[in-house]
Amino acid sequence: MTQPPSFLGLPDHLADGRLPRAVVFGAGHGSAYPGRESLSASAAAAIRAASQGDAPLIEHWDFDLGGPLFGGGPISCIDAGNVATSAQDSAGNRARIAAKTREVLAAMAVPILIGGDDSVVIPFLEGFAGHGPIWVLQIDAHIDWRDELHGERHGYSSPMRRASEMGHVEGMVQVGLRGVGSARPQEIEAALRYGSHLVTAREIHGQGVEAALRHIPAGAKVVITLDCDGLDPSLMPGVAAPSPGGLTYTETIDLIAGVARRATIAGFDLVELCPEADVGNLSALTAARLVINAIGAVVRQG
Repeated sequence: MTQPPSFLGLPDHLADGRLPRAVVFGAGHGSAYPGRESLSASAAAAIRAASQGDAPLIEHWDFDLGGPLFGGGPISCIDAGNVATSAQDSAGNRARIAAKTREVLAAMAVPILIGGDDSVVIPFLEGFAGHGPIWVLQIDAHIDWRDELHGERHGYSSPMRRASEMGHVEGMVQVGLRGVGSARPQEIEAALRYGSHLVTAREIHGQGVEAALRHIPAGAKVVITLDCDGLDPSLMPGVAAPSPGGLTYTETIDLIAGVARRATIAGFDLVELCPEADVGNLSALTAARLVINAIGAVVRQG
């Protein structure tokens, strides 16, 4: 049986016992809403497949990063495959995603999770307990502050609400907000009471990425969580809830690089790609490039 390709052709371990700087892993399912199947269960496979065009080019100059992906040095990132998940085992999914995140952190590496819908973010952030305090930079069209929806408190509309309850999460910046979603006035009020910094896509377009980065304390440990609908649907059509006016590709990679310069990227996840809604594989290709930029930023932060 042929093994599916790894992200960017990366190995599952490094030679000579070297420890990786970053570990990519996938998770297809988190916590499902009753009667709703995840539209992102196959996203990790689509992103890995889309990365194969760049796989032979790892040593080439990458203009996003200002040099080769690994700076001319040896490969320092691995792909650990997927966490075992299923649509019927929400509690088990959460436990396994959190455990994998803890395992990567225990190895002194930066975990890079490819989802999955936004519900996988909750156990991913839970895995940082004992490795905080952390800040969360969320790139998303929506604030995801619902306390519950359809009786589920760990679904894709609740990751930032659950994050606000984690003792190791010190603060958050939510960027790319626009349009209308599941947030009601009470969710906005709850986010502001917590102290979340809400930065609209329009503010980024007008003021640049510093409108978001200025809220992150210098030297903080930051987990970046990137919902694909944070980008404009002209670049990322393959999402469940496209909304015009989103971030550009350049704004998004500038946010990633800016965090690495100002603070430390402690973790990164990319979620909510819906392969069946993609157009010409554009979303998967863009998502793969965003993950590559995250790896490159981690390598360059020392």
